[in-house]
Amino acid sequence: MDDLVYVVEDDDDLRRLLVRGLVEEGFAVEGISTGGRALQRQAERAPDAYVLDIGLPDTDGRDLCQALRAQGVRVPVLFLTARDAVPDRISGFRAGGDDYVTKPFALAEVAERLRALLRRGGAAPDADPSTLRLDPTRHAAVCGGESVALTPIEYRLLGALASRRGETLRRRELIRAGWPDGAIVSENTLDVYVARLRRKLRTLPSASAIETAHGVGYGLP
Repeated sequence: MDDLVYVVEDDDDLRRLLVRGLVEEGFAVEGISTGGRALQRQAERAPDAYVLDIGLPDTDGRDLCQALRAQGVRVPVLFLTARDAVPDRISGFRAGGDDYVTKPFALAEVAERLRALLRRGGAAPDADPSTLRLDPTRHAAVCGGESVALTPIEYRLLGALASRRGETLRRRELIRAGWPDGAIVSENTLDVYVARLRRKLRTLPSASAIETAHGVGYGLP
């Protein structure tokens, strides 16, 4: 069976071009125009890979990628972006992306990058509504049918913790995940944001509490 690829791109012409071209390259492809619809389709049928535009109408593609990684989705993610500055590329990788292609691009290159990513692959777990999830369209944490709004930094910090459950993330890793590259952030500032996250998570039923590894960092069990 051909590998299933979800192309999440809001530009109708570009989405149709990508779908048609990737089908001709031997992929099974579904075009999706919004991040919210992508999450819905993920729950209905998990793909083998994503091609994600960063500039979606209802969310940032990087926030969508973090939401997928927080669910435990490990399939490859290839970003499409019109921005090729180093900070933009770094932010995509930190959000959980595996590769990127800048617009305009050659369709043959997109296809070959997808093949290379799929050779490394990754499993997509079944969705569990009782598990803490991220909603990139509302910038919220969701658990047990309840949700709580997050600031952009809180969202990115929680995304980093949720995507590596059971691990302790060092303070420096969390600062890199939460703030733009080159930002000067004190450890006390990180502690303040983690404390805010803890308070918000306590309002959600069954949500795990952030654990402290003294002298090291934080983790989500």
